Amino acid sequence: MEAARRNAAPASGGAQNEPVTPETRYTKSGPYNIAYQVVGEGPFDLLWIPGFVSNVELAWDEPLLARFLDRLASFSRLILFDKRGTGLSDRVAVTELPTLEERMDDVVSVLDAVGSQRAALLSHSEGGNLAVLFAATFPLRTIALITSGIFAKRVWSPDYPWAPTPEARAREIEDVERNWPLRDMAHYAPSAAGDEAFGRRLATYFRQSASPGAAAALLRMNTQIDIRAVLPTIRVPTLMLHRSGDRDAQADEGRWIAAQIPGARFVELPGDDHLPWVGDQDRLLDEVQEFLTGTRPAPDADRVLATILFTDIVGSTPLAVELGDRRWRELLDAHHAVVRRELERYRGREIDTTGDGFFASFDGPGRAVRAACAIRTALHDLGITVRAGVHTGECEITGDGLAGIAVHAAARVLALAGPDEVLVTRTVVDLVSGAGMTFDPRGSHSLRGLPGEWPLFAVDAC
Repeated sequence: MEAARRNAAPASGGAQNEPVTPETRYTKSGPYNIAYQVVGEGPFDLLWIPGFVSNVELAWDEPLLARFLDRLASFSRLILFDKRGTGLSDRVAVTELPTLEERMDDVVSVLDAVGSQRAALLSHSEGGNLAVLFAATFPLRTIALITSGIFAKRVWSPDYPWAPTPEARAREIEDVERNWPLRDMAHYAPSAAGDEAFGRRLATYFRQSASPGAAAALLRMNTQIDIRAVLPTIRVPTLMLHRSGDRDAQADEGRWIAAQIPGARFVELPGDDHLPWVGDQDRLLDEVQEFLTGTRPAPDADRVLATILFTDIVGSTPLAVELGDRRWRELLDAHHAVVRRELERYRGREIDTTGDGFFASFDGPGRAVRAACAIRTALHDLGITVRAGVHTGECEITGDGLAGIAVHAAARVLALAGPDEVLVTRTVVDLVSGAGMTFDPRGSHSLRGLPGEWPLFAVDAC
């Protein structure tokens, strides 16, 4: 994890820079103990108000959520807490769930406990109701209000058509109590719906954040929420973020809410995930950071767009057996010399060589394709038949090498190439349009371990 997280509490052993879960402390709010954490040493306080349920310690065990929180703590002093009745805070009877007013008392207690006079509020989903009410009630303690995927009312009415009907809401609550924790992420996190490991982690997180009865009771309480009358009274800088395909709180709903808040800024982001830390969290966090600090983070220096080329010798094993060790070694040396000559000619960079194959990168797809064709032609004179796979995409810089999905894709394309074939992805074909190259379609294919179908093309002339 980031340095902010490492600095949150003293390490209990192990390596000096070993990440540790921030220390959980408690403060009293009336008769209840409220769990909280403080992470980071930024110039201002930022209070994260979670949605439906939370668990401040287990949050750090979910890599996506931990990354989200670490990013927030990189530019603020981040304050986390579990609302009463959830996570590590005191449980309450399902018949005595807290009102929004009582939850505001919890927020005040946490801010007082950490010595925060003023804080920016960042909230999500149901947490937005609490954040809105707090910002309106305590403007002198609120630097700014930022929300993601929130709602103002949870039951349909003619003047609020985005909420579920009473019947649909009742069915949802019944389903939650019967099947808690829900494992179907298609509604809340469609981009991760096919990730079984993520589904198991999220189910554990929900289960340790609330019991089935408490989860259902919380939904019943949320059903009564209606903060529409509060919206025009907000007088703090406000940013409302909403993903266009959010299935739990519609983008038009968020746009309407923002229109009721004087001076509020509404930003619609691409994506379908309701959970802000699933999907493209960096784009959402860029908006948060810029709103609070005035600047966006510098682009990552550890990622680069590159064209990846993989080559290998066709039938290398039987050829090696036929030639014997010495002649095979001589042939490999000649092969390597030819490949390296063409890589240098077309400004390619050798990243790795494994036996009879090469892994190289180029700063342009046209040069990569021409290098592959030149390698194929030159090796014919040595009696060597090769195949090649080419793909262009964003790569992660790892020391002197490259990694990431683009590298995996190029390797999978190579595996589908036939003898003497230079096989490329649709991305490459599109990027070299107008360069005088021609391609033959080879149909759409599944690339092992990668989502979707990939149209592939064989280079006909380059």
